[in-house]
Amino acid sequence: MEEKIKFGTDGWRGVIAREFTFGNVRRCAQGVANYIRDLGWEERGLVVAYDTRFASDEFAKAAAEVLAANSIKVFLCAHPTPTPVASYIIKAKSAGGGIIITASHNPPMWNGFKYKPEDATSAPPEITDEIEKRIPPSEEVKHMPLEEAKRRGIVECFDFAPVYFEHLRKLVDIEALKEAGFRVIFDPMYGAAAGYLPKILSGGRTEVFEIHGERNPLFPGLLQPEPIARNLGELAQVVREKKADVGIATDGDADRVGIVDEKGEFIPTPHTFALLALYMLEIRGERGALVKTLTSGSMPEKLGEIYGVPVFETPVGFKYVGPIMLRENALIGGEESGGYGIRGHIPERDGILCGLLFLDLMRRTGKRASELISLLFSKVGPHYYDRIDLHMTPERRKELEGKIRRLELQELCGLKVRSADDLDGRRFKFEDGSWLLLRFSGTEPLLRIYAEASSPSLVAKLLEAGRELVEGL
Repeated sequence: MEEKIKFGTDGWRGVIAREFTFGNVRRCAQGVANYIRDLGWEERGLVVAYDTRFASDEFAKAAAEVLAANSIKVFLCAHPTPTPVASYIIKAKSAGGGIIITASHNPPMWNGFKYKPEDATSAPPEITDEIEKRIPPSEEVKHMPLEEAKRRGIVECFDFAPVYFEHLRKLVDIEALKEAGFRVIFDPMYGAAAGYLPKILSGGRTEVFEIHGERNPLFPGLLQPEPIARNLGELAQVVREKKADVGIATDGDADRVGIVDEKGEFIPTPHTFALLALYMLEIRGERGALVKTLTSGSMPEKLGEIYGVPVFETPVGFKYVGPIMLRENALIGGEESGGYGIRGHIPERDGILCGLLFLDLMRRTGKRASELISLLFSKVGPHYYDRIDLHMTPERRKELEGKIRRLELQELCGLKVRSADDLDGRRFKFEDGSWLLLRFSGTEPLLRIYAEASSPSLVAKLLEAGRELVEGL
């Protein structure tokens, strides 16, 4: 009996050649085809794209062949393509949705199957549940050779980038950034955004130097293509060596961004999110709701109070953030992983656009990247954040899930607990405004421990106390 395929926080992911096989990808594609046909959207078509991981292009072709056999028009990318670029093409083509072959930031042995609905958001559970119900056994999967599908005009293959580049010009002053004279180090982490920032910002006084721009599915030198401090040591080193103004990194499919300041110091992702929100509210003078996942820190609430805008909190995953962004016409939505979405674009994360917006914040304030943190703290007060990840076997996870959900505390590290909740994992809020969260990852076999406090030392104490709590359960 074939395994049941279950979508997680952001699509279905598995280890290549173990769960993630051509047979299972075709089954997923048939499930999507059945869903689209039930909606009567065959003529609207589906976007199909892929990243730079091992065999991603072949997995994408396999998905396209299944869709074509179901008489569904396919817009297939001609090259490895960032997820936000493919998501924008869904809107540009008024397609019924999209399939993207990517495991985003996961380690090299993983790949994944993301589905994007017609509004280009991360598919919410109510949609992925419907797709899961329609995933058939292998013998019910249809297939049409790709070359035949191209000859019949069912599959159209083209470069998605030019349409996306043109749209970016409506969202940020590209010409001003070209002439700003910045020296930027860009690290696409061997991923799908390779070449994007150099192309966008070429032709002026700004210089962009790219590292890790070649395709290498092993992601050498990186634990995984996730733009967090532990993976950006080389980027930080090059920033210092070249006396650059800033380092910008995107993850494997470029829907996340990480920023390194001119000193080679990583800017924590909650700070980047708060800075982008401040940029939209203060520098651009726009107003609208802020949407944040519970791991994104408390600075958005402070900004909401200052600028008189509502703030909505969700569980982790842009599949929760995107629908609220649409419903509220929100100004910005973000999550701790480094993914941020901006009004007027797509209700989805875009690491490329947000890297450009960060540069525009530097340009318009005249401040260096490190100085922006002081600007932020002058508005909301000092906030520090960190996260540790504990690898878990499936057996240990099953053992811990119930215990963590029922965990009660009166105090920790000398701090009295003000409240506790289980919005996503188990979170404890303390009377001084700091917090601790224990949460299982939805995409990897990890337990994540998060903390925010008014000093780095207190953050470290809370994280270690959280580790000890878990080990004692």
